[in-house]
Amino acid sequence: MEIALKANSRWHRIATIALLCALSWTRPWISAAQSFETARVGPGNVGPGNVIVQSQFGGQIFGFDIDQNGTEGVLSESQDLGGGKVLAAVETFDQTTGKILNVVQKLETKDDFLTLGIAGVSVGLVEHEEVKGIYVSKRVYEELNPLDSNQFTGTWTPPLAKDDILFGLSRNQASTTTAAFGFENGGDNHTFVFGSNVGANTFESVITLTNPAFYFAVTPVMAYDSKTNQAVVATSTGAVGGPPPVFALANLTTGAVAYFNGLPGPPPYRAGFVNGIAVDSDDGIACTTTELDFSVEFYNLKKKTGFAVVLPGATSQIQSGSDVEYDPVHKLFLVAQSVSSTGPGSSIQVYDTKGNLVESLNGFNFSNAFNVVFTHIALHPSTRSGYVDGPDSGVTEIQSFTY
Repeated sequence: MEIALKANSRWHRIATIALLCALSWTRPWISAAQSFETARVGPGNVGPGNVIVQSQFGGQIFGFDIDQNGTEGVLSESQDLGGGKVLAAVETFDQTTGKILNVVQKLETKDDFLTLGIAGVSVGLVEHEEVKGIYVSKRVYEELNPLDSNQFTGTWTPPLAKDDILFGLSRNQASTTTAAFGFENGGDNHTFVFGSNVGANTFESVITLTNPAFYFAVTPVMAYDSKTNQAVVATSTGAVGGPPPVFALANLTTGAVAYFNGLPGPPPYRAGFVNGIAVDSDDGIACTTTELDFSVEFYNLKKKTGFAVVLPGATSQIQSGSDVEYDPVHKLFLVAQSVSSTGPGSSIQVYDTKGNLVESLNGFNFSNAFNVVFTHIALHPSTRSGYVDGPDSGVTEIQSFTY
């Protein structure tokens, strides 16, 4: 069976690492820097901004997020020092100026940090991977509660077995409940979800996704519906001409899971891998991006129906979308497109909840090709602003934007 390459999924790299027995993160090659004109399409002064956050020590950024209820952000960085040692650090930064405010912790060992995001109201969460030899021996989840304390204040202790690995957390700062998604690294390699109030360190029951379509190696993606308290998980085998994506709606309160099939892509490609997902909880709408048909899909989660739109001007798989994030204030979905179909470099395509293209933000430079943690759009909805990876191709920077 022919399988499409999934160039735009951060979970692909995580799953691959798990198959290599949870080796410490592999350092990527660095591509040649590219320079792009900053083109802006859309109403008003929107698009890439002039504020650039640079990692304090020049390492590759291993995840970042910004506080939607505050003025700060958090990132992790990592770089090889040689001799088997790694410089790993966690830093907070000012969203307005891009200045690093504090180096929360810096290590020169074999360990790494991975920023999982802001959970609930202003709680930063960072995974500390402790490494012995060439293996990750322990994962500690450090909290910055609140983020503007600029220091680790405690640990989050999820109900995970030693070999369980988190894919990540939902990005929903309007709710105190955060959905977590992971898989068992060993045994039957099943995937699971659970809810947590991260700041209070409380947890709902772990729910196993028994449908084999959600096998971790095909890299499912997950978002959270706060109105129904459901984790919304989407997956696909990525096979050319294969079946449509499959969705799981996991009720984090009751543990019940409902499955339904998504849309097949248009012939001859069909849908391919699901690269990104976000949920509008107020209206019960999920937005996904798919690989082979370079499309964006909009699903009514209650009716389990949907429709697809091709990304504007897109003509090939290389122009597929990746990360999707939702602005609940202005009811907009923002879609990352590493290879733009509307301008030079990379773009963020902005849609309303009815699938209408609102604007194209062009002139970015972000790519998943050499990222350990793939492209992420971090939003501050109240100011119609955010940050995204780039423009440095070495993944040492993130760039502000407005929309």
